[in-house]
Amino acid sequence: MFPKLLEIGSFSLPSYGVLVAAAFLVALWLTSKLALKRGLDSERIVNLGVYCALVGMLGAKIMMIALDPEYRDHPGEIFTMATLQSAGIFFGGFILALVFAFFYIRQQKLPVLATCDIFAPGVAIGHGIGRLGCFAAGCCWGRPTHLPWAVTFHNQAATTGVPLGIPLHPTQLYEAFGEGLICLFLLRWLNRKHGDGSAIGLYLFLYGILRFGVEFLRMHDSSNPLGGPFTLEQWISLGLALFGGVLAIRAKRAGDELAEPALP
Repeated sequence: MFPKLLEIGSFSLPSYGVLVAAAFLVALWLTSKLALKRGLDSERIVNLGVYCALVGMLGAKIMMIALDPEYRDHPGEIFTMATLQSAGIFFGGFILALVFAFFYIRQQKLPVLATCDIFAPGVAIGHGIGRLGCFAAGCCWGRPTHLPWAVTFHNQAATTGVPLGIPLHPTQLYEAFGEGLICLFLLRWLNRKHGDGSAIGLYLFLYGILRFGVEFLRMHDSSNPLGGPFTLEQWISLGLALFGGVLAIRAKRAGDELAEPALP
């Protein structure tokens, strides 16, 4: 664990914050490049990326507050600096950002599916870099394991609640590696002929499957209002994977129909 990148006297620079900022900048840079290549208005695309980041942070905290019993027992904690600095729950931010993006794209008269497609690789690599921030901060930790690549946190200054001195699955790194592979796959996909909506559909499908699997190795202390054999995050992952799979299949069919030669 390396929670502080720099510390001078009372001033400290958190590793998590630096990596999240880097994730946002890399994702926005990549998306703007893809927008130019696709012939979309890069200024409006960059604005959309900034707005989605802000909305995403809000959604992540809303979901965190809604699911954490600590906030129900002590509602005053909602308005503390610790809550403001916390990352929140990714799915809450991602889903709210998707909803906002849909209406913003339509309001700006951008092509909805084509715009979502160029965001998909940036979301993947940005989230992957963000998971490196989780690893540095010691949050989102995995279950105990004795595998050779297990990681053990020792920093006594940890505030995330990560167990110290116990070998754990590096689930943050699993997800970061998986997101990197998804980003590379989507970049190759966008360089070939494809139907609009296929890239974002594939991202939702692939990330849903990745997150569903990683969740089996993560520790959980949040409530699950849906019940059943899976965690809340796994149910959401399955929903995203299903939706993404349907979207990708429909986009492929639409692309195949456009590619078919007209009958004489």
